[in-house]
Amino acid sequence: MTDYVTVNRANWDERAPAHAASADYGYQKFVADPTHLSGVVTFDQPLLGDVSGARGVHLQCHIGTDTLSLSRLGARMTGLDFSAPALEIARRLAAETGAEIDYHESDVYSAADVLGAGEFDLVYTGIGAICWLPDIARWGEVVGKLLKPGGRLFIRDMHPMLGTLDETQPQITPKYPYFEQAEPLVFDEPGTYVDTDVSFQHNRTHEWNHGLGEIVTALLDAGLTLTRLVEHDSVPWNALPGFMTLNEATEEWRLTEDPQRLAASFTIEAVKAR
Repeated sequence: MTDYVTVNRANWDERAPAHAASADYGYQKFVADPTHLSGVVTFDQPLLGDVSGARGVHLQCHIGTDTLSLSRLGARMTGLDFSAPALEIARRLAAETGAEIDYHESDVYSAADVLGAGEFDLVYTGIGAICWLPDIARWGEVVGKLLKPGGRLFIRDMHPMLGTLDETQPQITPKYPYFEQAEPLVFDEPGTYVDTDVSFQHNRTHEWNHGLGEIVTALLDAGLTLTRLVEHDSVPWNALPGFMTLNEATEEWRLTEDPQRLAASFTIEAVKAR
């Protein structure tokens, strides 16, 4: 298998500036309004609860808008990502908004080596993250290593049910594996998930779906206790163009017709034993 990290990093490195410039990420809103939060963290907040004073790490933080949002909720945040251009933007955003956030360049599987084991009250992972990882069990081990005893994981991500669907067909059709496979799903698609006129050169990606049971089992095997599992009928990007409608109040997309048919995202919370 081609080195998936190299392939995917080239894709993300190239897209980070376009994401920062797009209205979708709201970079200037963060600079102009010290109370502004990302749509993702705003959606998560009722389940996330009070994070004030918690030492948190945001894995696969990209350009840091969700990381900054958690900082604004009172958490002492660290961000980790494998893309240097994305982290450059994240650091600039933190500097322009006066936020004290540490950012580190690393792949997820090396996070405990880079950041230290047992250092965090909160591990946060946001939308569109774990599909870039080939081994969900190994991810669970990293989460377990990063957390202090009594610390918790909070993840909301794309539901693996949504990950099976082929959005290019005139009808919504399952096409891709629901369960983790050894070999990646290889895509070669121009553009990105934000509104931009930028043309990209690095369009190939390697991705994996992970079944909900596989994700839960990875955390249980890492010694965590599951405390919450919620499935949502919405996701914060237009995952199925032509089939979804935007709720502007929540900045979430759901099926236009009978949205109860599709689990589009999920939230999991899990706690490390004391």
